[in-house]
Amino acid sequence: MAQPYLSIEHIDKSFTRNGLTSTVLRDVNLKIERGEYISIIGHSGCGKSTVLNIVAGLIEPTSGSILLENREVRGPGPERSLVFQNHSLLPWLTVYENVALAVDKVFKGTKSKAERHAWTLHNLEMVNMGHALHKRPSEISGGMKQRVGIARALAMQPKVLLLDEPFGALDALTRAHLQDEVMRIQSELRNTVMMITHDVDEAVLLSDRIVMMTNGPAATIGEILTIDLPRPRDRITLVDDPRYNGYRHAVLSFLYEKHSHPGAVA
Repeated sequence: MAQPYLSIEHIDKSFTRNGLTSTVLRDVNLKIERGEYISIIGHSGCGKSTVLNIVAGLIEPTSGSILLENREVRGPGPERSLVFQNHSLLPWLTVYENVALAVDKVFKGTKSKAERHAWTLHNLEMVNMGHALHKRPSEISGGMKQRVGIARALAMQPKVLLLDEPFGALDALTRAHLQDEVMRIQSELRNTVMMITHDVDEAVLLSDRIVMMTNGPAATIGEILTIDLPRPRDRITLVDDPRYNGYRHAVLSFLYEKHSHPGAVA
């Protein structure tokens, strides 16, 4: 049997403070195929970001393991790029320099200076930010900053792109435009994507599967919903699609059930 591209195996995570131990995650298991777009959704405090940070290598699990291409993940690495809700750009660097910094870090030994320059420009053009190369973060909008953050992550050519509520701080129109950009880029590059979201419509629109977390403490995966909608997806057309509305209803029902019965496990 073929091994999954990314495997989250029996992950537990506890934190201890002042002698008290709190279990955030318990026995989280998930297998992700190459090129899949996975969304993780659940109420606040259910450990969504903890799962993502463990996959990123920023947090060590208390027990269990993360396997990428059947190799255990130990610590951060350029094969897993993380985009935060806050763009995390360096304010004293230009748009170009913010992306070039990551490119130089990853490819200095394998690409020439000219190749790294061309690759930086390519990734900024991919997110439609080629016009703002010499602007600093303070001179561009929130949506533009997030585009640069995505370009920086993609420029590292990660095997897995990790998105932690990347559109949560944006206005509705900017969020919609950026969601469309991410769908377009993912269809071109076939990245494997894990995204944290609170937005049900966003999860259904973007995902191949939606992973629904039970409430914390000791949260785990309650249900996994496969989104069988053809790509490319158009948000206007999908509004009247009964399958789209059925998926949306299924996620909302799960979240409502968990809110009404916090201790319930599906």
